[in-house]
Amino acid sequence: MKNVFCTSKGFFCVVLALLGLVVSSGPAGAVMGYEVTDLGTFGGSSYANGINNSGQVVGKVRMASGDFRAFLWEDGVMRNLGTLGGASSEANDINASGQVVGSSHPASGGGHAFLWEDGVMQDLGTLGGPYSSAKGVNDSGQVAGMAPLANEDWHAFLWEDGVMHDLGTLGGSDSHARGINALGQVVGMADTASGKQHAFLWEDGVMQDIGTLGGIWTYANDINDLSQVVGSSCKDPFDYHAFLWEDGVMHDLGTLGGDESKAHGINASAQVVGKSWTWGGGGASLQHAFLWENGVMYDLNDRMLSGSGWELGCANDINDLGQIVGYGFHNGDMRAFLLTPIPIPEPAGLGVVAFAFLVAMRWLRRRMNH
Repeated sequence: MKNVFCTSKGFFCVVLALLGLVVSSGPAGAVMGYEVTDLGTFGGSSYANGINNSGQVVGKVRMASGDFRAFLWEDGVMRNLGTLGGASSEANDINASGQVVGSSHPASGGGHAFLWEDGVMQDLGTLGGPYSSAKGVNDSGQVAGMAPLANEDWHAFLWEDGVMHDLGTLGGSDSHARGINALGQVVGMADTASGKQHAFLWEDGVMQDIGTLGGIWTYANDINDLSQVVGSSCKDPFDYHAFLWEDGVMHDLGTLGGDESKAHGINASAQVVGKSWTWGGGGASLQHAFLWENGVMYDLNDRMLSGSGWELGCANDINDLGQIVGYGFHNGDMRAFLLTPIPIPEPAGLGVVAFAFLVAMRWLRRRMNH
């Protein structure tokens, strides 16, 4: 019997090894790191601002002339989207249909919001002043942004069906819209009657003040389809922290060790990205891109493969697949980046272990009967 057990030990070792593989593989969907892609340039620095669930990325690139150009990156190719006739343009967001929004200089001067689709850049107009800028677009083609009135006060706008609608303020003079979700809810910042600047949530003609973290100003930057809002809020006269607002409550997301942080994007899983200050050697303050999830803020530089040559400075957006875009230094040059999650391999499953165990037991019984 002893010899039978010793001979069969190898089978049980295999079973235990497979069981260990299943346990150590971690939960399904877990990420062990990120693959980084340099999105390239047209000769100068580049910055990524938005990404959709198809992995299309938009942003801006500095040209050799010093002017910026809006870009669309997909399948490894960076495309120059051109301008409205002037010198510069910048792309800020992209929806599931590949519609891109941003701002561009028209030939007449100033800067106007645009909607780019199928190679055509459409001027969305203004609210009476010389400028406008589009910051967000949803899958219905509704566009949110900001523009000055004829009296030079800036107001948030919602553009739809060819018309730019003034969303008003919280009682003060100015407002700025930064994000929009599938429900047509718009978020941004607006002046209150007392002269403070508070984050707002606009819906069905009503602008709601969503408060602060205790300071005098708050800025909302993005909203997902669950009406969760992210941005930054002043905690005291000097420091500001990233926040997540949901169900009427504003949560402080903390920092990476420094005094300040800003949240720029949120996806359907409530993963939040942005930038935060941390403390480097000698007490120097460093700006790093972060990912916040499940109550913890992570420095994305710590989730990179060693020797990548990157220092990730700011994360601007995240899609529902967990892909992140922003900008940082790559071997000393400012570049737009795309981070793609590297998942922990799915566990082989308890079925494999059970099968191996049954084989081992069957073999053991046969040995005992001989």
